[in-house]
Amino acid sequence: MKKDNHQKTQRELFYDYLHYEKQYSSHTLSAYQRDLAQFSQWLIHQDINSDESKKESYLDQADEQSIRAWIAELHRKGLGGKTLQRKLSSLRSFYHFLLREKCINKNPAIDIHAPKSPRNLPSTLDVDSISRLLEMPTDSVLAIRDCAILELFYSSGLRLSELASLDVESLDLAESSLRVVGKANKTRILPVGEKAKEALENWLKHRKANINVLALFTSNRGERLSHRSIQLRVKYWQQKQGLEQHLHPHKLRHSFASHILESSGDLRAVQELLGHADISTTQIYTHLDFQHLAAVYDKAHPRARKKKD
Repeated sequence: MKKDNHQKTQRELFYDYLHYEKQYSSHTLSAYQRDLAQFSQWLIHQDINSDESKKESYLDQADEQSIRAWIAELHRKGLGGKTLQRKLSSLRSFYHFLLREKCINKNPAIDIHAPKSPRNLPSTLDVDSISRLLEMPTDSVLAIRDCAILELFYSSGLRLSELASLDVESLDLAESSLRVVGKANKTRILPVGEKAKEALENWLKHRKANINVLALFTSNRGERLSHRSIQLRVKYWQQKQGLEQHLHPHKLRHSFASHILESSGDLRAVQELLGHADISTTQIYTHLDFQHLAAVYDKAHPRARKKKD
C-alpha cells in the first residue's frame, strides 16, 4: 500500500516534489537520490555512535562545515568539479525544499561552491569527416534507418535521449521541421536539413507500418531503439566508414553546433537550436553575436539545402 504524506520520509517527499512539481527526468531523479544517499552514509560514518535507523536526522542536522568536508574528501579522491557541482546542486535543492517546508531555518549548502574544472572545447568532426561518414551505402533496411539517424543527429543537433524518444508524429516533413522534447520537458521546434529530410523519407518508406509502437526509429523486432543500440550503430558506422576519431552521438551534436557557429557567428541561434537554458553553456563554443535563427540555419548548415543543378 502506498504511504501517505505523514508516513513518507523527507527524502521521499523531496523526490515526489522533483518528480511531480519540477517534472525532472528519471535520470536526473536517480542522480539526486544517489547523491543524497551518499552524503547521508558519509554523515553516519562520521559518527562512531551512529544509528542507521536515525539516518534521516543526519541530513536534517548537516551544517555548512560538514558539507564542505564531504566535498573536500570527494575532491581528494579525484572527483572533478563538474561532478562535485552536481552533488552540491542536489544538496542545495534538498535543503531548499526543507526550508520551504519549514523543516530547517537555513540552507547550509547555499554558499558552497565546487572547484572549477577547465572547460575545453568539445571534440568535433570536420566537415570532410562528416561527409565521409554520411556517404554511407544504404543497401539494406538497417543501413537506411542508420543513415536517417546519423543525418538527423547532425542536421538538428539532437541529444541521444531526444532522438531515441522521437515518435513518427514528431516529424513535420512538409514543413521540414521536428518537434523535440528536451531537458525539463521543454519543447523546441527544429529545422530539418534537406539531406536529413530525404533520409527520413526513405526510412519511413521502409519502416514497418504494422508495428504498434509510435517510435520513429525501431529495431528489427519493431521495438523502440534503446540508447545503447543507437550508440553501437554510430560506432559501427564510424569504423565502417574508416573514421579514425572515436564517434558517439554527442560528438555529432558538438559538430553540428561548431559548424553552425563557425559559418554564422550566431551564438544565440546555436543556443536555441541546442536547447540550452543558459547561454553560458553554449559559450563553450565561442562568444559571438545574435542573428535570425531560421536564416542562420538555411545559410550556414552544410547539409541544409539541395545542391543547385
